[in-house]
Amino acid sequence: MHIQRRSLFVAAAVMAAAAGCGSNGSDSSSTATGASTAAGGAGGDVGVYTWWADGSEKEGLDALVTLFKEQFPNNTFVNLAVAGGSGSNAKAKLASDLANGNPPDTFQAHAGGELTDYIDNEQVEPVDDIISALGGSSVYPKTLLDLITVGGHVYSVPCDIHRANMVWTNTSLLSKAGVSSDPTSVSAWLADLEKVKGSGVATPLSIGGTWTQTQLFESILAANLGQSAYTALFTKSGSWTGSDVTRSIDDLKQALTFANTASDGDDWVNATDMVGSGQAAYNLMGDWALAEFTSKGLTWGKEYSSFPLVGMDQTFGFLADSFTLPKGAKNPGGAKDWLNLVGGAEGQRVFNLKKGSIPPRTDVPASAFPEYQQKTMDSFKTDKIVPSIAHGAAVSLAWSSEINTAMSAFYQSKDTAKLQSALAAAHDKYAA
Repeated sequence: MHIQRRSLFVAAAVMAAAAGCGSNGSDSSSTATGASTAAGGAGGDVGVYTWWADGSEKEGLDALVTLFKEQFPNNTFVNLAVAGGSGSNAKAKLASDLANGNPPDTFQAHAGGELTDYIDNEQVEPVDDIISALGGSSVYPKTLLDLITVGGHVYSVPCDIHRANMVWTNTSLLSKAGVSSDPTSVSAWLADLEKVKGSGVATPLSIGGTWTQTQLFESILAANLGQSAYTALFTKSGSWTGSDVTRSIDDLKQALTFANTASDGDDWVNATDMVGSGQAAYNLMGDWALAEFTSKGLTWGKEYSSFPLVGMDQTFGFLADSFTLPKGAKNPGGAKDWLNLVGGAEGQRVFNLKKGSIPPRTDVPASAFPEYQQKTMDSFKTDKIVPSIAHGAAVSLAWSSEINTAMSAFYQSKDTAKLQSALAAAHDKYAA
């Protein structure tokens, strides 16, 4: 069962480009709610566990909380957010709480390989009734539902889709360096980094802690290998010992020569802000960065811009956040109220507008969103979908943890052979 699940998740992520996201029509379902709950909500405290504790991510959560209080006034929202590490700190505490029989009422989880950990450990309940009442496959792309379905049951409610392989740029610094077009390969981007450095920019590329470097590496890897070869890495027959993986590690090593010095615990916000303030020319970050730039009063296409890091294919680095119904939740009725909110059209509109992501529901009008997010909706329909390692779409929590450990060691040693050996060993241990 475990083997079939992971294969399904990777395959579903690959096929997701065929599915729509967002709509150019009117929103005919904005008042739709899921499985019926008491008017005004079930009542009582509703503990919601996320890693949206800072910056624009918290702004997105705050928008949901405001709407939650309006729609379910009987409930009291309890913020259980844990900051840091793109969720790694939160996931560590959550694992302990779940193991000790102390689950929150609902918790955030990435759709894909990461979700299998909770399903395999029998820590989450199916939410088929909620998804069905919210509209099911009539409003959610089927391939996205496949990512959260095991044995015919849906195990979480998706609330956003993000693109992980975006490079954010400072328009003025690139203009000064004479960089006038987006690169179409990793090697072309490395050449542009050299140009920027030659123009006098001390830090052409900004990075954060280990998970941001894993995200940088996965984006380089997908660009160099293309969709088919990249996604094959996560199957039992995949190999991490090939020359294309070696080349990608060497490309990462070269990219890091243009970057600031980072520590394991450094989060993404400061690295992204370095681009907005003109301290760095580039930052590879998911499109939650859009909301961070917006919060600083900056406009996409003016003070800053972005491009996807591509190569063999026009790739879309896929991840999606979702919420679960844990077994043993103290207030399952309140948890279902929250799931109805994040799965509904209005919840997804207000949340994704703040967070820089796009709504999974296809009945949320694209016209409600600014230019960047409309372009992302179009890209999701047409580009080659590749699952994110750093954000749980491609691999389980345990596999991801070993990759991050190897990446942390590589940041210190810059030893290509050791990193490739560690990646191959992790594959042999966890691939199914």
